[in-house]
This record gives sequence, structure tokens and C-alpha cells, in this order.
Amino acid sequence: MRRWWVLALLLLAFAALQAKLWWGEGGLGEARELQVRVGEQRSENARLQQRNDALEAEVEDLKSGEAAVEDRARSELGMIKPGETFYRVVDPDATKQPDVDAEAGTGADPAQ
Repeated sequence: MRRWWVLALLLLAFAALQAKLWWGEGGLGEARELQVRVGEQRSENARLQQRNDALEAEVEDLKSGEAAVEDRARSELGMIKPGETFYRVVDPDATKQPDVDAEAGTGADPAQ
């Protein structure tokens, strides 16, 4: 009879330890969740590292060459050198003003 009590006590202790391992704080479920979060963070870090590398290359390019500064001044600021002529090509479809009444669906005639 005493043997059964010891066996029951050992089984109960084993079950309690297993429950803590599976569902307790720091258990396997939490470990899996942390592994997923670590993977997400690693991919975010890789994306940011690529961005940093691109920005670092751009900074080095701007520091080392006048051509990069000139290119940026031309494209972003619309600057030109003395003696150059600036031409802007405009898409005629992009300059048309939309008909506000037609968009609103009122069908109102502005002449009335």
C-alpha cells in the first residue's frame, strides 16, 4: 500500500513539473513565441542594415565627389550651371483641371 502512495506522489510531482514546463512562465509556449519575435527582429534588422548601407554609400559619394552634389542639386533643387538653359517638359494631360461639377455628379451647367 505504501508503494502506491509513493508512486502516486511521484506521478503527481511529475505532472506538476510537466504542467509548468508546457504552460508555465518561461515554458515551451513562451519560448516558441520568443523565437518568432527574434526572427521578426532579425528580418527588421537586416532591412535596416541595407538601408544604412545605402545611406552610408550615399554619404561617401557626396563627400568624395562634386558630381554627386551637382546631380542632387540638379534633380532635387532644379539648379542649373551658368550659361545652361533649363527646359521643363510638362504632360498636357496632367495640367488639365478636372470638371468639379462632373465629378460631383450634379450635372449643373455653369452657364445657368
